[in-house]
Amino acid sequence: MPARQRDCGFLGWLGTTAGGWVAAAVVSLPAPAAGTEALRAAPADSVVGSVELYEARYEDSLLDVARRFGLGIDELRLANPDVSLWLPGEGTPIRLPSRFVLPSSVRRGVVINVPEMRLYYYSNDGNAVHTWPISIGRVGYETPLGKTRVARKKVAPTWYPTESIREEHAARGEPLPRVVHPGPDNPLGSHAIYLGFPTYLIHGTNRPFSIGMRVSHGCVRLYPEHIEELYNLVVPGTPVAIVHQRVKTGWFGNELFLEVHPNRDVPELDALPSMTDAVRSIIRATPEEGERPSIDWRLVEQALATSDGIPVAVGRRAGGSNLADERPPVPAGASPTSS
Repeated sequence: MPARQRDCGFLGWLGTTAGGWVAAAVVSLPAPAAGTEALRAAPADSVVGSVELYEARYEDSLLDVARRFGLGIDELRLANPDVSLWLPGEGTPIRLPSRFVLPSSVRRGVVINVPEMRLYYYSNDGNAVHTWPISIGRVGYETPLGKTRVARKKVAPTWYPTESIREEHAARGEPLPRVVHPGPDNPLGSHAIYLGFPTYLIHGTNRPFSIGMRVSHGCVRLYPEHIEELYNLVVPGTPVAIVHQRVKTGWFGNELFLEVHPNRDVPELDALPSMTDAVRSIIRATPEEGERPSIDWRLVEQALATSDGIPVAVGRRAGGSNLADERPPVPAGASPTSS
C-alpha cells in the first residue's frame, strides 16, 4: 500500500489587506485557455508577466475571475481590497496581479514559494517559466520547506488518509473511509505528483474555489487544469525546492523590483515584513561588488506598508553607496532596527 497521504480538505477564510492601484491595461475576460503560457525571462532578469485591469461583468464574482485568469483568490483579494468578493459589480475595474518577481532560488525544476502561494516550473535552460497559484497547509499543518524530488506520479490517484486526519474528520461528524477511490469525492483530484517527502503531494482538487488559500493538511494543490499541465511537464527525478520568501527582489533591465507578501496568520501589527527583511532581500539581489543600485527608500517603505504582492520598482542601476554599507533611513517616530 502506498504511504498514507495528507488531506487537502477545505478549511479557511477569505481575508483582505490594504493596497494601491497602478497604471495598467484593460483586458476582456477570455475563454478558458488551452494551456498556461510560458513566461520568458532573460538570464539577468528576475521579473516576468504584467499587471492588467479587467472590467467586471454583472455575473462575475472574484472567484470566477481568479480561476479564469489563473490566479489564487487570496492574491486577487490582496490586489483588490475594496472589491466585493461575491458581487464586484458590472464595470468595476479588477486588478489582475500577474506580474511576479521570481523566487531567489536555482531556476531548475519546480520551485514553490509558500507565503506567496505560488508554484514555478522552469524550462531546462531556466529562461522560461510556468507559474500557477496553489493552496498550502493551514496553521498547524504547514507545508514543509526544503529540497526534494518528484518520486512518481499518478493519474486518478487513490487517497489513503492518515489516522490523524480520519480522527479529525470524525470529530467534526464527517467520518472518512480508510481508502477513497478516484472520483468526484477524492480531494486529490485527477492527478497526483508524489514527492520525496513522505505523505506530502502536489495534486489537483475537487474544490477549485479553495486555490490560493491556506486550507490543506500540508499538501500543495492546484486548479484541475493546472495540475494536468504540471503533470505533463515533470518526470520522476525532477528537483523540487520549497522555499519561504515573503519579500522578493529582482531586476528587470535596469530597474530593481520589490514584491512583498503579508503573513495572514498573525495579528495585524505583526503581519507586515520589516525594513530589515527588505534590506536583506535587496542585498541578496545585488551581490556583485560595485553594482551600487540607487534605492528610493520611501518606495520600499510604501511597498512594505501595502504588502499587496504587486512588484514595485524601488531602485535603478546607478551611482550611489553600496547597499551592504548603507543603512536605510528610520521613519519618523520609529525605533532603529538591527539587521
